[in-house]
Amino acid sequence: MEYIVFAIIAYLLGSIPSALIVGKLGYKLDIREHGSGNLGATNTFRVLGVKAGIMVTLSDILKGTIATLLPLLVEADVYRLAIGLFAVIGHTYPLFAKFKGGKAVATSGGIILGVSPLLFISMVVTFLLALYLSKYVSLSSMITGIVSVIVAFLLQEDIGLIIVVAALTIFVFYRHKENIKRIKNKTEPKIKWM
Repeated sequence: MEYIVFAIIAYLLGSIPSALIVGKLGYKLDIREHGSGNLGATNTFRVLGVKAGIMVTLSDILKGTIATLLPLLVEADVYRLAIGLFAVIGHTYPLFAKFKGGKAVATSGGIILGVSPLLFISMVVTFLLALYLSKYVSLSSMITGIVSVIVAFLLQEDIGLIIVVAALTIFVFYRHKENIKRIKNKTEPKIKWM
């Protein structure tokens, strides 16, 4: 029963559409009608700018972190990583935004922050380095996933964490399938704010 309760809470947390809220409250703009139409941090950076992008990124990370830490705070006997996955599902398929959400990157990172801050730091460093070198957010996200699996293995993390990181990486690749096509066709937009 605890799993069901925490899974629902995590899904609802993940379903909070940060980009939509920031866009509508701060800019009187529905971000779904601009840029890629995606409710993620990348589209927010492109459409609304750095300040809004940072707010959405932090909010999306925190959704995963809170979902993962909540069982710990109330001393519930559940596998926290499993609960965190429901926040990613909520972020990707949000109840409060017609089931069309982000691409799972920041919220996935938030889950990792909740269980392994050192791995999370390595993810942030990898992402920023890959972004600096490639100028592609999508490619940097996918590279970060691959590197994170390797780093988790090298840090001798719990096998469950390694499996979850690998599963999230596969999901991030799936969510970026259109981006992969655009990268191959050289039509994927590069960042301009770095």
